[in-house]
This record gives sequence, structure tokens and C-alpha cells, in this order.
Amino acid sequence: MADNEPPSEAGFVEYGIDDKPPLGESALLGLQHYLTMVGANIAVPLILAGAMGMPASATARLVGTFFVVSGIATLAQTTFGNRYPIVQGAPFSMLAPALAIIGVVGSFPGNPGWEVMIVHLQGAIIVAALAEVAIGYFGVVGKLRQFLSPVVVAPTIALIGLSLFSVPQVTSATQNWWLLGLTLFLIVLFSQYLKESNKVFKLFPVLLAIVVAYVVAAVLSVTGFYAPGTPGYVDFSMVTSAPALLPIHPLQFGTPVIETSFIVGMFAGVVASIVESFGDYHAVARLSGIGAPSEKRINHGIGMEGLMNVFAGIMGAGGSTSYSENIGAIGLTGVASRYVVQVGAAIMLVMGFIGYFGQLIATIPSPIIGGLFIAMFGQIVAVGLSNLKYVDLDSSRNIFVLGTAMFAGLAIPAYMNNVAAVDPNIAGPEMLRMGLEGVPLLGAVLGTKLVADTLFVIGGTGMAVGGLVAVVLDNTIPGSDDERGLTVWQAIAEDDEDFQTFFERRGNDGASGSPESAD
Repeated sequence: MADNEPPSEAGFVEYGIDDKPPLGESALLGLQHYLTMVGANIAVPLILAGAMGMPASATARLVGTFFVVSGIATLAQTTFGNRYPIVQGAPFSMLAPALAIIGVVGSFPGNPGWEVMIVHLQGAIIVAALAEVAIGYFGVVGKLRQFLSPVVVAPTIALIGLSLFSVPQVTSATQNWWLLGLTLFLIVLFSQYLKESNKVFKLFPVLLAIVVAYVVAAVLSVTGFYAPGTPGYVDFSMVTSAPALLPIHPLQFGTPVIETSFIVGMFAGVVASIVESFGDYHAVARLSGIGAPSEKRINHGIGMEGLMNVFAGIMGAGGSTSYSENIGAIGLTGVASRYVVQVGAAIMLVMGFIGYFGQLIATIPSPIIGGLFIAMFGQIVAVGLSNLKYVDLDSSRNIFVLGTAMFAGLAIPAYMNNVAAVDPNIAGPEMLRMGLEGVPLLGAVLGTKLVADTLFVIGGTGMAVGGLVAVVLDNTIPGSDDERGLTVWQAIAEDDEDFQTFFERRGNDGASGSPESAD
């Protein structure tokens, strides 16, 4: 393959990174991007609010805050950060340490309320995120790029999708499989079978599927076919009871409180988030029809995520990171336009202040979200595995590395979940610490709170476990660059000079500076 030859996926892209569809079309496409991640971006604040015992009025404001932070973080990342068309949203990787912090604060004397819990959570996020800023802009992650071959990236990306196969929106024992199946069927119908018959089906398969499935669920709810509380029921009373405007502003919940032990636990979540984002950058580059990200682009992406995590902490949200869901949407629609994502982010930013909007989005039944997850995360798994096209799959060492990394990335998080379920009165990290205390010779070290918290958070993140296992094995087991896929991959990867920051572009002949050749 010739130098800088774009991947074969370039022909699939309907709108490339620098393309700007008409504003009206971009607004719908941007809304579609955000609807793919709405389930997760609502789930995280609702989980946190439930754990803290927030009243309904504060919960509505917390959900709106997450949308405001998501909109601003996405605009910042797509403009000043890595400039990839990736939506930024609430990270699940930081949810485990957040819940652990809430649990510890809740045990403080005097039975502190949610106001005390959230300011401790904010302090931990802000300080841990400052470390992420340093990791990004000092080039720590980018320096590691030379050790990351397709043999490492493939299982890391695949595990981003596989790690969520057991989410309750898909595997709940009371699942409404009819509604989930309808949603999935519509996505497949529009995106695969009808995409050539009309451009609308090709560009808006997810949006169309959500609207049709939601209308069906709403009609069945209004007519009484779905009873309140059952999967698929649409509760419109949530919308009518919502406040019109939400007073969202920095430090709205109080002044952050800094506690060293909480910072350490949250930093473990930040590390897991960094690993996931690294995989996301490679996935979106591949689906956008361009080469693997350069060291410079990776560093600016991680650095900006750190800054936006600091901002999220100041606002009272639970963090911000790259979202895999909208990467899956790129795979289904071929819409990889940065402009589209920015328009969608602006819409979410405004809508975050409107109470009716957040509650309307919250009425989307979980089976519909489950159908989206199957399609979106299935795309991510496939994108990860597609990196193996550069790898010698007749090589026994490659097969061993891939298999071990994938299995470990599924098994270790399952073990951590089992540890956390042993005693509902003891937090998962504490249960792990108690077990590690008895390890011969190393118990005194492994049994410390710092080590146990870090191992629990990273060990519970599939892509982090699989990625770390793959990195160690791929860089210690002998293998040639050709065998590992590095030769071909490096030939199509962008160089550092191919990526220009926002300020470098502005400095080159003003606003009409030289374009990024990779974009």
C-alpha cells in the first residue's frame, strides 16, 4: 500500500470530517448522533441521583447539567481538541469510583445528605482530571503509541462494545423483546436494506427507527396495552411535571471538597477512560476513512478531555469522555462530519436548560434504547476486529495475544462484579481490599486502599484489562513488524504535521490556513 493511502473504508463515508451538509440536514443528523448516546447520558446522572437520594427537582437539574456539559465538551473537543467527530458524554468508567465515594460520604457521622456527597464527588473529579490534562498535554499517551500495534488496538476497541452486552436495557429479565426487536429491525431495515432506495434511509436510519418505535410504544401506552411500570410504557406525566427552565451554572451544588483518598479512586476511573478514548480515536479514524491518529492528535484529545472533566466537576456533572455510541452511528450512516456533531452539540447545549426536553428524552423506553445498543455496540466490535486486516492471522503468537486479551477483558470485569456482589453492605473496592490482604508476601501492599481501589476500577473496565494484557504480550512475545501489522499501519497513519490545532490553523493565513491533510 502506498504511503498515506487512505483505508478502503473511505468510499463508505457519505460526509467526510470536513464536509458541511446544509444546516437543516445537519441539525437532524446531529440530533441523531445524540439520540444514540442519550440512554447512557441519562443513565449515569439517574444512577448517581438515586445513590445520593436526590429529590426530583435536583435530579432534573443534574440531568440537564449532563447535557449542557456534553454539548460544551463536544464543541471544545471538535474545535480545539483532536477535532474528530466524537460526541463527549458521561463516562461509565468513572461511575464505579463515583458510587464508591458516595457510599463512603454517606457513612460519615450525622447522616450527610446529597449536597455533601456531590461536593466531595466534584472535588475528586476536578483534581483527578487535572492529572489527565497533564498526561495529555505532556504527551504521555502519545509516547505509548509506538507500542500499540493493530494486535493491541483490535481487542481494545472490540471490548468497548462487548463490555456492554449485559446492560439491563438489553438483558433485563423483564425485557420487552417485542419492542426491542422492533427497534433493531427498523435500524437494520433502514440502514441496510433500504439505504440505496432513498437518501433519507441512508442518513437517518437511527432517528427514523427511534421515532417509529417511540410512536408505537406511546400509542400502546395511551391505549392501556402497556401498563405503568412495565417495560415499554411511556410516562408522559414526567414531561408535564418538569420545570420549564433549569438554573444550571458553575458551582450550582456548592463548593467542591477535596479528599485525597477520593482523588486516588477517581484517578483510576480517569485512567480507564483514557484507555477507552484511545480506542475510540482509532475507531472513528477508521470509520471516517482516514489513517490512524498521530501522536499529536492523541495528546490534544486526551488533554482536552481532561480540561472538560475539570469543567464537568465544576458544573457538578460526573465527568466527560468520548462516546462510543456515536462512533457506531458513523458506521451505520457514513456521516463522519465534524460540523454535524458540532451542530448537534449546540442543540444539546441549549436543550439542557429546558426541563421539558430532558424529561421527554427520559421517557424513551429502555427496550428502544436496548435495540439501539445492540446495533451501535455491534458496530464498535466489528470496527475493532476489522483492524486485523493488517495482521498476519496465520501467526500463532498473534492468535494467542488476541485470544488471551479478549478473554481477560471479559472475565476479569465479571470477577470484579462478583466480588462487589458478595456483600451488599460492603463496597466492591473494600471487599477486594479485604481479599488482597491475605495474599502471601504482597498482602501488605495489595491490601492498601489505594491499590485496591485502583485495581477494582481498572479491573472492572473491559477495554482497560484487554488493552493492558495485549500491550504486555504483544511487546514481549517476539514478532516482526510485518507479522504484527505495524508495517502497513504505519504507512497509512497520519504524521504529526498532518494534524494542526485550532490555533495553528488560525495562524496559517488567518482563517483560511492550510487544511489538515488527514481530514
